[in-house]
Amino acid sequence: MSPSQILFQFLSAVVFRSHGTSGKTATIELGDVTPHNLQQLKRLNQVVFPVSYNDKFYKDILEAGELAKLAYYNDIVVGAVCCRIDVLDGSRRLYIMTLGCLAPYRKRGIGAKMLEHVLNYVEKDGDFHSIFLHVQVNNQSAIDFYKKFGFEIVETKEQYYKRIEPADAHVLMKLLRPQKNLNESEK
Repeated sequence: MSPSQILFQFLSAVVFRSHGTSGKTATIELGDVTPHNLQQLKRLNQVVFPVSYNDKFYKDILEAGELAKLAYYNDIVVGAVCCRIDVLDGSRRLYIMTLGCLAPYRKRGIGAKMLEHVLNYVEKDGDFHSIFLHVQVNNQSAIDFYKKFGFEIVETKEQYYKRIEPADAHVLMKLLRPQKNLNESEK
């Protein structure tokens, strides 16, 4: 059994022991990623995602501010969202690098809370053209989740992932403001 599988089993056991069917109302909160909790983010990503992230990824996350959040379910770290700003052809786009939640906590509104945080961020900023991300082509639950928020598959990239199967990824995008047609702006 791999270290990630052992960690997942341990976290799952803790989850079900501490949050069984007590009837207590759960609280979902988002918190900043800091040097003090960065190791929790690393462990979470090892369990949730089939890819490994390098030290530069985590260094950049520490500088991302509102674009990197940990999700807490009753004060336990169970998910995270990490984004960056990309510029293409003069348009700002938000790239969701990771958005994930431990399996026992899925379907509890945690992913929605993280994505709503991202959507609120781009709305307040007001100067983003779109939001996009890559999703493994066989991850239908993730595709369905993003489609509920207005994302569409705009492209499929073959051999996007290295060392995982399937290696192909869909690019999902949510357009925030239409591209200005050069001919229209000249009128």
